[in-house]
Amino acid sequence: MTAVLPGGGGAAVLGAAAPGEVVGSGPGGPAQPSTSGAPADLGGPARVGVAPGPGALRSPLRDHAELVRAPAVLTVLGDTVAGAAAVGLPLAGRRALLPLASACLYAGGMALNDWADREVDAAERPERPIPSGRITPGHALRVAGGLGAAGLALAAVGGGRRAFAVAVPLAAAVWLYDARLKDTAAGPVAMAACRGLDVLLGAGVGHLRAAAPAAVALAAHTAGVTVLSRGEVHGTTRAVAGAVAAGSLAVAGAVLARPARPATAGTSPPGALGWNVVTDTPSACPSRRSTDQGLGTAGGVGSGLATAATVAAYLAQCLPPQVAAARAPTAPAARAATGAGIRAMIPLQAAWAARAGRPGAALALGAVAAAGSLLRRATGPRAVSET
Repeated sequence: MTAVLPGGGGAAVLGAAAPGEVVGSGPGGPAQPSTSGAPADLGGPARVGVAPGPGALRSPLRDHAELVRAPAVLTVLGDTVAGAAAVGLPLAGRRALLPLASACLYAGGMALNDWADREVDAAERPERPIPSGRITPGHALRVAGGLGAAGLALAAVGGGRRAFAVAVPLAAAVWLYDARLKDTAAGPVAMAACRGLDVLLGAGVGHLRAAAPAAVALAAHTAGVTVLSRGEVHGTTRAVAGAVAAGSLAVAGAVLARPARPATAGTSPPGALGWNVVTDTPSACPSRRSTDQGLGTAGGVGSGLATAATVAAYLAQCLPPQVAAARAPTAPAARAATGAGIRAMIPLQAAWAARAGRPGAALALGAVAAAGSLLRRATGPRAVSET
């Protein structure tokens, strides 16, 4: 998943790049001095490209965090939250493993992205873990395979056959994107499919239709981020960046277009078990038959306000850098817009959760965004790239 699951830059958007984020050929951040001038090893254990010292013990962990784009991994946790919210299913009990399944599939896609791009990165992004010699190609491939297998296992345990039936094509799409489609015209579509499938993972087979609007919106956003990420090294064009910005406005409009219909999988007849929107768990209260109805109630107003706030946060995160890239389509501008697009996944996921009447889930995703910000700051002078 590169930047998009398969992480950005190929999976950043879920399983394929991006960031690429699930994106492009693995969107990368601004070039930074390599910690090792040696070429990538063709075998042997992963090497640390720093001199022994107080921080040397932490370098293997940092190298792996950079390989899988650790900060960007947080941007996929909300996919299953949005999908589950759309159908009224709580991510409680074993189902709480579904966001972790997404994270593993995304991180594995990022590692696979770097393995597939190792020759290109040697010329264009020599600071990355493989071309800098800090992690070997073989080790990166093993990491990708291990995380992919873990993601499938977690999906099976967390969501049973319904979730596993979605996780298998999701994993296949991630590997297909990174290994074959990333640099083709079909790349953005493949990456978008990865993100959309990740949203559907939260719903599971049998409830896919109800989660489709959220899946399509996140897929569309991912496609735009993936297209824009292709200009991270040599620059983009005003037309491309402008089209991506327009797409972000369209995605925001889709969230606000009209209230979501009843969450079919989790709703009950009036007076039956309902949902506690704070904990997102079943509670003994009248069930909401529709978010259309009850907009005059405290819960309906709260969901409406949460939806508007998260949509505003989404646009504030991604739109300004995209407009800046349209004005000056340079490589640094494209990188900045790609990174912002990856981070904007979280408020977009929160918006769909709020739209489905789950402001508690939206609030939790806000905490995830805050954690991502802290993680980016904690990585130190040589920050771990999201793309």
